[in-house]
Amino acid sequence: MTLAVDTQASPSASPSPKRRANRSRWRRQLAPYVFVLPFIAIFAAFGVYPMLFTLRLSFTDWRGSGAAEWVGWDNYTYLLGNEGFWSSVSNSAVLWLLIIPVQLLLALVIAVLLDNAKLRLRSFYRVAFLVPFVTPLVAVAQIWVVVFDQDYGAVNAILNTFGLPDVGWLTTSLWAKPTLALLFLWKTTGFIVIILLSGLQSIDANVYEAADIDGASRLRQLVNITIPLVRRTLMFSLVLQTLAVFQMFAEPFVVTDGGPYGSTTTAGLHLYEHINRGDLGTGAANSFLLVIIVMALSLLFVRLLRAEDR
Repeated sequence: MTLAVDTQASPSASPSPKRRANRSRWRRQLAPYVFVLPFIAIFAAFGVYPMLFTLRLSFTDWRGSGAAEWVGWDNYTYLLGNEGFWSSVSNSAVLWLLIIPVQLLLALVIAVLLDNAKLRLRSFYRVAFLVPFVTPLVAVAQIWVVVFDQDYGAVNAILNTFGLPDVGWLTTSLWAKPTLALLFLWKTTGFIVIILLSGLQSIDANVYEAADIDGASRLRQLVNITIPLVRRTLMFSLVLQTLAVFQMFAEPFVVTDGGPYGSTTTAGLHLYEHINRGDLGTGAANSFLLVIIVMALSLLFVRLLRAEDR
């Protein structure tokens, strides 16, 4: 009798094959989400929540303590009518024109040279071009202050040996922006070289061999083969560096402190000035206006890329 009871109970004690298959299927489907859950939690805590908090803060008047007063669109209307905001955007736009075209062309030429397998010490050069990027920015900016000092800087000392007068690299509106642009170029071009190298190495070598057989020169190969095949990598670098230029803060803060006469007050530095005064609501609105500007430029670049693909 006991044996019969155990025999009848055993089928119900173990899951059926169909149920086991369903459980296994659900586990396989849930496994990817479980693995990415830590990233989602961290991104929500340190990415999504601060962004939403900043967006809400941009519609308030808050000084960092006490209750935030709701002011609606007042912060945005103030900034859009503020000369200092548009001057900072204009300064960033001028720096963009001084930096981005030169940097992309220079990085592409260097990347093409470093992609040559016959180049001696190629690994050394790759590391050497990346060293400025990994060097602390504040340290580099302090070196720039010393080297380009009008009275005791090495650059003016070299000019004096040729009988040329001193130049106010950091104290005149004419030269302050080019000096900052040169700092940005020296600091970040190596990073763009590495990005472009990854794009160049994805090009099939047979394409260049066919061009050599047809008698195409190196310059013609660069214009008609290399640039079209790495244009997406170039576009990615363009968007990345546009964001970096409009966020530029440490360079003008350490080197020129936004001077002379506000000529190097970038959009990022202008944002800091609001926060430094404790006007957090206006600073939050300023940050979102910069996001809109950079996003509009990025969408424009992507649209131009798609137009070339048609």
